[in-house]
Amino acid sequence: MVLQGKTVGFAVTGSHCTYDDVLPELARMVQGGARVVPIVSYTAASTDTRFWEAEQWLKQLEEITGEAPIRTIAEAEPLGPSKRLDVLVIAPCTGNTLSRLANAMTDSPVLMAAKATLRNDRPVVLAVSTNDGLGLNMANLARLMAAKNIFFVPFGQDDPERKVNSLVAKMDLLIPTVEAALEKRQLQPVLIERFRYK
Repeated sequence: MVLQGKTVGFAVTGSHCTYDDVLPELARMVQGGARVVPIVSYTAASTDTRFWEAEQWLKQLEEITGEAPIRTIAEAEPLGPSKRLDVLVIAPCTGNTLSRLANAMTDSPVLMAAKATLRNDRPVVLAVSTNDGLGLNMANLARLMAAKNIFFVPFGQDDPERKVNSLVAKMDLLIPTVEAALEKRQLQPVLIERFRYK
């Protein structure tokens, strides 16, 4: 595995319904020999939902990685000057995070980690999970797809009959995407079929 010996920042934002798909990929990275540094958005760190309670999720991240999650902007800022991360993954990456990243906003630990990684000319991998990817957020998606050192886990419409603008990454392609990103290339195809009409 290309990730053997690499340090991967693994940032989690507030798409709570996709956590169960993200967790196995995080564990596979650790099992593959990567050192994984967990980073959480304020929403991921503080919001209880029907899917996960915040403290349960934080505990799970720490148990898998062996590291306490980075929870503040101040904790994330040293990732830049230290050049600690070889790559940053944001999985899931909400539409809110997508739009703020596309517009150079740095108002959360996850966005500070992204800024820190990009300043070091290192890859940032986004695993989108947003209900407005084909709506107002499409402009932000397009901006990031054209940006240097931003790579996407292949994604597609997850429910085009009921949520026409919704896009979700195929999380089981996360590790191959990270491996490709470390070589500065986008895993292809990036637009995939997630839903097949009956």
